[in-house]
Amino acid sequence: MGLLTFKGGIHPNDGKSLAKDQPIKEILPTGKLIYPLSQHIGAPATAVVKKGDAVLKGQKIAEAGGFVSAPVYASVSGTVVGIEKHLNPAGNSVDCVVIENDGEYNEVEYPQIKPLNELSRDEVLTMIGNAGIVGMGGAGFPTRVKLTPKEPEKIEYIIANCAECEPYITADYRRMLENTEELVSGMRVVLSLFENAKGIFGVEDNKKDCIQKLKEATKDEPRMEVRVLQTKYPQGAERQLIYALTKRAINSSMLPADAGCIVDNVETLIGIHNAVILGKPLMERVVTVSGDAVEHPGNFKVLLGTNHQEVIAAAGGFKESPEKVISGGPMMGFAMISLDAPITKTSSSILAFEKDAVAKNPETACINCGRCVEVCPSRIVPSRLADYAQRFDEEAFLKWNGLECVECGSCSYVCPAKRQLKQSIGAMRKIALANKKKK
Repeated sequence: MGLLTFKGGIHPNDGKSLAKDQPIKEILPTGKLIYPLSQHIGAPATAVVKKGDAVLKGQKIAEAGGFVSAPVYASVSGTVVGIEKHLNPAGNSVDCVVIENDGEYNEVEYPQIKPLNELSRDEVLTMIGNAGIVGMGGAGFPTRVKLTPKEPEKIEYIIANCAECEPYITADYRRMLENTEELVSGMRVVLSLFENAKGIFGVEDNKKDCIQKLKEATKDEPRMEVRVLQTKYPQGAERQLIYALTKRAINSSMLPADAGCIVDNVETLIGIHNAVILGKPLMERVVTVSGDAVEHPGNFKVLLGTNHQEVIAAAGGFKESPEKVISGGPMMGFAMISLDAPITKTSSSILAFEKDAVAKNPETACINCGRCVEVCPSRIVPSRLADYAQRFDEEAFLKWNGLECVECGSCSYVCPAKRQLKQSIGAMRKIALANKKKK
């Protein structure tokens, strides 16, 4: 039987050898910590502290601003020095709670937790929501909302996205190796919410050690299974992952739940374990620091709110000043305009490169080679859609299924003319989706 996969996709140099063998190291920050009130899709959180307040690690500093929202917790003890505007990793100026770290890390007393089998469905969902868990693979969708589909009895698969197909990033890889039991425990928690569902760990075949550890950890779990995926980008994209594992297809007008599936990232499932089994809110995540400009690439457990510069310093700093620093992966992440920004719930990696390869390859005219069509996992025509986008022809863009683009960047990667296809299509998608929402 062949490896599970989808049509299209690419095989870029993954760069994972730089950091994959580096065990997770814990970082304790020394400077001020900055907590953006919006680290998720949906309404920003609302601050519940004010300047001068003393706070403890694990204390709620901002409550959810609506149903589709998530609270924020202090990851250190100290004093609130203000509610101020600061840059987030994407370079936007946003409202943030700023805490002066006292270096003591005094923690709140967490409530006593009942065993999982004694918790009701509503209690589990409330604990996940109150802990501030969101999709930590990059999307940032509040997890409690994802776990409350209209018809929970129709959910057949809980999929753990263990693919980690983005080049250079190895945070989930280290989590799977070092925190296997917590990952399986998180899956067990989610399965408790869906009595008709089976848990699937979808792992690419370049992570054979993770496959072995997960199979060993789930051998006595009748509702869990490890399935091996072909190593290919974007194997971890939600639609492609669902199709590879279940052969069920979804489009832009559907949710995974419409196909009987729920997909959660490795870091998210570990956060669910911490929330429901340990009673602790989301205060930390593992971040990969890598790239050819980094002195000692590695994987670091970072308290949320820590400045990017402190995390880079923990990796030995830069060999030389990089031309480009990316938050997230090189395919779907974004270039940072400043390193004076905090680690947030969706910060999976910091990548620094000596040369900006994209800037050194100017865009030329399309040669109609069709390579972008061959690799597109959504089976659309990126070159044509980019033309419509550049002309702001929304009607034609929609007619040619522009909303089906998953913005993986495979088209831009293979384009011999170096056209920024993903960027053009992505910009038009945002406009089209905003207009659709207005209607």
